[in-house]
Amino acid sequence: MKSFVLSDDQSLVPSIATFVHGLGEFDLYAPGPASPALIRCGASKVFTIKDPNMTDSIAELLASKMSSGEYQYGFIASTVNGRDVAGLLAYRANVGSVAEIGSLSLSGSTARTKRYFFGGKSILEEESSSRLFTVAPGIAEAKEIAAESPVEEASLSPSKITVLSSEEKKSGGVDIEKAQAIVSVGRGLGNKDKLSSIEPFANAINAVIAGSRPVCLDYHWLSEDRQVGLSGKKVRPKVYVALGISGQIQHIAGMRGSKIVIAINKDKSAPIFEECDYGIVGDMFEVLPKLVDQLKK
Repeated sequence: MKSFVLSDDQSLVPSIATFVHGLGEFDLYAPGPASPALIRCGASKVFTIKDPNMTDSIAELLASKMSSGEYQYGFIASTVNGRDVAGLLAYRANVGSVAEIGSLSLSGSTARTKRYFFGGKSILEEESSSRLFTVAPGIAEAKEIAAESPVEEASLSPSKITVLSSEEKKSGGVDIEKAQAIVSVGRGLGNKDKLSSIEPFANAINAVIAGSRPVCLDYHWLSEDRQVGLSGKKVRPKVYVALGISGQIQHIAGMRGSKIVIAINKDKSAPIFEECDYGIVGDMFEVLPKLVDQLKK
């Protein structure tokens, strides 16, 4: 069995490659230049792509390789471009596809997948003959392979897409999807000025600060790239601390993969307490200084 992995974001490659490496041989397609993370991801060959926005050309190339039998399975990072390629590729190669998988096992021609469903409210386990999958971020703990993969530029046909202009989103300068510890704040924070009260605790546990949808999109207390949730980033840190977050399902869908969840909320009936490993009912501004004092000891 041989597969391909496609990601237009190099930072997502190590996790997906580690996951697919456990299933068998694969080639990697990603934007160049080839970084050490790409070269040592365990791929048989790394194909660099000049412009990942040319999704029609990428889909055409991979469809021809799946139709010819060169690749039996395909794994695509669940990004905007990745989902675009997946739809085109499934149609052109006439293969079934499953979106946003969190796990996969193969038995003969049957693929058993698990993914969040109904906005993260439930986990859907399916069996199908699908051969194409978009992959949720953080599907596996990334591992670097000692051997280096050969690198070659992918040969793409001319695209029908013309990019007229592009504009980078404002960034907070932190990739929360890579963070091992996250302190996430909700509207219970009160106002933006109180973020400074959170920083000593975040620093004490070497965590990055993130937020819920209202904090990032409605009130703009934090930048959009720090939003955790169904419409934001999906994170899987070792420790996730939810401060003043009620725990609506849209937010839970973004942090359910966290290994340890700690919640602090004044409302003892907040849904977040049903999702956490450790919960404290109380005012975060009273609880956090006490935790910082204990951490310093």
